[in-house]
Amino acid sequence: MLEKFWGSGKLEKKVLEKIKDYLNTLCSATQCLKEVLTKEYIEETYCVENLEREADYLKREIISMIYEGAFLPYIRPNLCAFIEITEKAFNYLNLCAFDFRYFKLDIYKEIKEECIKVADINVEMCQILIKGFEALTKKDNLREKKLAIRIYEKKVDDIKLDISEKLRNSELAKQVNFWEGKTIAEFVDSLVSISDIIEDASDYLYILDLSLK
Repeated sequence: MLEKFWGSGKLEKKVLEKIKDYLNTLCSATQCLKEVLTKEYIEETYCVENLEREADYLKREIISMIYEGAFLPYIRPNLCAFIEITEKAFNYLNLCAFDFRYFKLDIYKEIKEECIKVADINVEMCQILIKGFEALTKKDNLREKKLAIRIYEKKVDDIKLDISEKLRNSELAKQVNFWEGKTIAEFVDSLVSISDIIEDASDYLYILDLSLK
């Protein structure tokens, strides 16, 4: 079934394996951020940066092999676009980790429970995205995975409102200066944006699926 839709060449198979590695690296980065937010280990924030570098190397390999001639021409742009979409998730993960280094922990503790919930959902969504990609390569049904990701993303939207409400009513948050407030706002925005990007990537898997029919 795989060979019928993706081709039987070694280059195609190698690209698909590299994409799985890329998505697994993304999941490792979401898990790393979750541990950082749970344990409040500032030093561990650099693991996200290291994983982003690893993913960037994989991305270059994937794009290079695709333009070497892997897959039929009409599939190549969609695969490249899928990788570029997921790359945005790494950007937000890195921004979130960076801002956490300068986040006042006494304020963070007021929204810690909600932040960990979001980080946990990001991990779950990433794992479902991998299952979605595997379903795509086997021509299995993507609908269930796509729906699960959409449900999770809606949960993140609800939690974002809870975080905003807590910060709005926080006496500590009201006392911060402009730059501290900017850091808090960017941290929260980056954290919740990860799920948006994963949902976008899931939608693009569906577009890829349609292009193979």
